[in-house]
Amino acid sequence: MRILMLSLLVVLTSFTEVPKDTQVLVFTKTAGFRHKSIETGVQTLKELGSKNHFKITQTEDTDNFTYKKLKHYDLVIFLNTTGDILNTEQEQAFKKYINKGGSFMGIHAATDTEFDWPWYNKLVGAYFLNHPKPAQATVNRIIRSHESTKHLPDKWVHFDEWYNFKSINKKVNVLLMLDETTYEGGKNGAFHPIAWYHEFDGGKSFYTAMGHTVESYSEPEFQNHLLGGILYCLKR
Repeated sequence: MRILMLSLLVVLTSFTEVPKDTQVLVFTKTAGFRHKSIETGVQTLKELGSKNHFKITQTEDTDNFTYKKLKHYDLVIFLNTTGDILNTEQEQAFKKYINKGGSFMGIHAATDTEFDWPWYNKLVGAYFLNHPKPAQATVNRIIRSHESTKHLPDKWVHFDEWYNFKSINKKVNVLLMLDETTYEGGKNGAFHPIAWYHEFDGGKSFYTAMGHTVESYSEPEFQNHLLGGILYCLKR
């Protein structure tokens, strides 16, 4: 009887163990404009990770972009990266990582990155064109059920730097759409996606164009938007 009770205890314990932290690589290398919000963004992601069982490793070292190293990460986040930051071998390693089921998340200037790499354009979902000065604008929620948007109102008034895009991948699933009538300087018209997700070439991809300002990373709505994107990429 005692042996049976001990066996049951072991089984019950195995079901109640805290899940092992998953590994997330946050890449912040810049070869162009460098956002002042990068350090705050990294700290915010670390805090979200400590509360939600994923571990953040931040790097600007492109030597991490080998498949042997990347395969140990459940998600790679490009946080306000800019310019041409990977060489051909590193690009191929990252592509292999995605092809093998890896996940990618881009925040704000991730679309201002790798303009000469068409595959990356499809992965991230668009390329940065330009932007007016930061302003308050209304963001319309298109998909209500996604982890990154379910907490948001149908019309979310938010202050940020609003990107205009070119080369938009029309196959992405648009989560949030920017209302250009609520601010000055929009150039995409009625179809101005500002956050989206999709499955691409074997992996998952999530992108949000918000996250320019330091202040945005302390806002609960934006923090939960980021967390929802991460949880989608981690397949939770």
